[in-house]
Amino acid sequence: MSTDDDRAVIRLIIADDHVVVREGLVALLEDEPDLRVVGQAGTGREAVALARQHRPDIALLDITMPDENGLEAARRIVAELPQVKVLILTMHEEEAFFFAALRAGAAGYVLKGAGSDELLSALRAVHEGGVYLLPKLAGSLVQDYLNRHPQPSTTEPLTPREQEIVTLISQGLTNREIAERLTVTINTVKTHRQHIYQKLDLRNRAGLIDYALRRGFLHT
Repeated sequence: MSTDDDRAVIRLIIADDHVVVREGLVALLEDEPDLRVVGQAGTGREAVALARQHRPDIALLDITMPDENGLEAARRIVAELPQVKVLILTMHEEEAFFFAALRAGAAGYVLKGAGSDELLSALRAVHEGGVYLLPKLAGSLVQDYLNRHPQPSTTEPLTPREQEIVTLISQGLTNREIAERLTVTINTVKTHRQHIYQKLDLRNRAGLIDYALRRGFLHT
């Protein structure tokens, strides 16, 4: 019996230049009742075209692809179709790729060597408005980023509650999980999120993570 009675079907496109990898992902994802693959691509350019055609909930993109890599595709998709969330699925563990993905607007980053449960959790978290930070890399990456981007001394524009919500969002919690954590309604969380984005003049979660890192809201 499902414990997610209200869970909506998440529509996905998959972009990876290896056919075997794509077929394996399709087989995995379509075993889940709340996930449906609506398109497959072998290049970044094809991924952008599929995103335009299908308007999926999530674009699951590899980084290393011919014609146009996944980061370039992510940047174009986020800019043109901001309602489409991007999750990067890659073999690259290097810090530079992770930060490049955030700058491109990706809402999450998962290694191909991760377990299927981790990938499924990342997809669902991203769909519900969360951000998925790779557990294996997040600690060292956050510390490295803080070392290279010292916390500014300007006055903090956010209230303590808004700072708390920014921290929870950056840690990958969904609106529902934040509401449960803070004992408030989901609508209250959504209102806080809207105010936060307006105050900081941000458009996406990647920018919010960047802000949280620079302000020292995330700690290793």
